[in-house]
Amino acid sequence: MSYEKRGVSASKSEVHEAIQKLDKGLFPNAFCKILPDYVANDDKFVNIMHADTAGTKTSLAYLYWKETGDTSVWKGVVQDAIVMNLDDMACAGILDNIILSSTIGRNKGLVSGEVVRALIDGAMEFIERMEALGIHIHHAGGETADVGDIVRTADVGFTAFARMPKGEVLNIDIKPGDVIVGFASYGQSTYESEYNSGIGSNGLTFARHETLSYHYSETYPESYDPNLDADYVYTGNERLTNHYEGHLVGKLLLSPTRTFVPVIKSLLNNHRPEIHGMIHNTGGGQTKVLHFMDNLHVIKDNLIEIPPVFKMIQSQNNADWREMYQVFNMGQRLEVYTDHASAIKMIDIAKSFNIHAQIVGYVEKGEGKKVTLKTGVGEFVY
Repeated sequence: MSYEKRGVSASKSEVHEAIQKLDKGLFPNAFCKILPDYVANDDKFVNIMHADTAGTKTSLAYLYWKETGDTSVWKGVVQDAIVMNLDDMACAGILDNIILSSTIGRNKGLVSGEVVRALIDGAMEFIERMEALGIHIHHAGGETADVGDIVRTADVGFTAFARMPKGEVLNIDIKPGDVIVGFASYGQSTYESEYNSGIGSNGLTFARHETLSYHYSETYPESYDPNLDADYVYTGNERLTNHYEGHLVGKLLLSPTRTFVPVIKSLLNNHRPEIHGMIHNTGGGQTKVLHFMDNLHVIKDNLIEIPPVFKMIQSQNNADWREMYQVFNMGQRLEVYTDHASAIKMIDIAKSFNIHAQIVGYVEKGEGKKVTLKTGVGEFVY
């Protein structure tokens, strides 16, 4: 896989192997690890602590900032890092009263103080937007460090903590006969101020090097790992200031990761008993569900239309579609496993937020675990 040639793994097989002996918590098949209530020692409550980052999207933000001088792009990176925590936790049932702590590392010689200010301001602005939607997030501060010896440009991450009633944990129990509702990661929801490409925060190493021209290697060598094979470094034809299908390339690649928490809150308020599983398609893309099933065959034969950003990435070097579906969300970053009648009602809930949703597949009994994608560009089995 060209993703691995760029120093990244879509399956994270080495990571999963390293952690396989760790305790899986009170609900081993929940989307996040659920811990006993160590805060108040109340057996009717649980704790959850989660950490994630914006990944290599910061390298892309660095390029865009250097080329355009636009510091606002860093506010989107903060949203990426926060949402990667929030939406994972929401898939386990956590929807409110979340405490955040940030960890920002930068190369001070390359990343200025105004970027740090934009990152901190961006966090507070996102928290205020969520507050207006009835989702309460509390910023506990964090660590901002100048670590040029180990960070080439900048690294932005958050750790999140919440406490919730044990009875509200959403454990994943996907069943034969379930249908799958897919929710679009792109478009413009009622709580977004502009078009979102749907790129999210996964696969950005692939996206950056597959799409952008070698100009960025020569001009900004600090933006990538010098140990990479030169054949896989900035191999595309695009500049960040070019346009693709009417959209600025830089904006397509840097659209802030959409949070589905407002939608998930409505789904759980109205259909919690009917939800057999909620999957946030992050690392692993359309194969993410493999980590939460056994003796099942998941068949996705009516996937949401591929949005422009992924068509752009694939078109540069005719990237392998099978790999694309394993690296990226491909326009569908949230999916819910439920019965058909409830699925129709969930689609209506998504529509109320101006988010497209549709039934994208179904589940059959099987041996082991298998995902089959039947797409307009081929059939892929994982």
